[in-house]
Amino acid sequence: MTFKLLALDLDDTLLDETLQISQQNREAIQRAAQKGVLVTLATGRMYCSALPYAQQLGIELPLITYHGALIKTVEGSETLYHCPVPLALAKEIITIAGAGHYHVNVCLNDELYVAAENEHSHYYQQVAQVKINAVGDLMPLLTQAPTKLTIIDTEKRLLILQEELQKRFGQQLVISISRPRFLEITAKQATKGQALRYLAELHQIPRSQVAAIGDSYNDLDMLEYAGMGVAVANARETVKALADHITETNYNHGVAVFIQQYVLGNEGARPE
Repeated sequence: MTFKLLALDLDDTLLDETLQISQQNREAIQRAAQKGVLVTLATGRMYCSALPYAQQLGIELPLITYHGALIKTVEGSETLYHCPVPLALAKEIITIAGAGHYHVNVCLNDELYVAAENEHSHYYQQVAQVKINAVGDLMPLLTQAPTKLTIIDTEKRLLILQEELQKRFGQQLVISISRPRFLEITAKQATKGQALRYLAELHQIPRSQVAAIGDSYNDLDMLEYAGMGVAVANARETVKALADHITETNYNHGVAVFIQQYVLGNEGARPE
């Protein structure tokens, strides 16, 4: 099987437990690119948070960020696709979250806004390495539709909230848990799978020649779209059940192992 396009999730897939790209993964990706494979990142992260990783890898393809709500070139000169959360719905969700004392991140123009800094915002900043803007009341900020909302709490509380929001907004929005403490909300047309299809069609690459690697619920439709959907061994069980192939864990260089096996073949040794 020949692959011409490879989409990689970041957290718990390409990145190790220290949020770094291992040397094994980096070298395998660069060798795949030298062989003519187009590589992109497909992440729930903000564009500004994903960009440094793309630059480390020398990726030239536009990046899929915000779960597919924003596709933008690496040099930042062109936005190919942007599908924000409808403004009225964003305001409703912030009101509901506020009543339940949930922490809300608002992503607007690739900037992160919170009502106040707390343990949740500090945790998000530690993961995403982005600047936090604490503005007090979020409502006056919302004069335009935000790209994404992220609600941060314990997974137990988020599952309860997810069920409530799904009942009310499930026909209009994607409401998905990415990391155990992150409930991510995007427009219905903003998913990794739809974004990956857009890039594949843009480059006239058939679905059968697309591979994607991920670990969590927000990766499901991307893995389902790809000709080969790959789960890292540390992925959620639902993701592994859907995947066509299961590679090593993120901390055992699962991306490199897959590339070695299915892209490079006998051109190099299995990563140690």
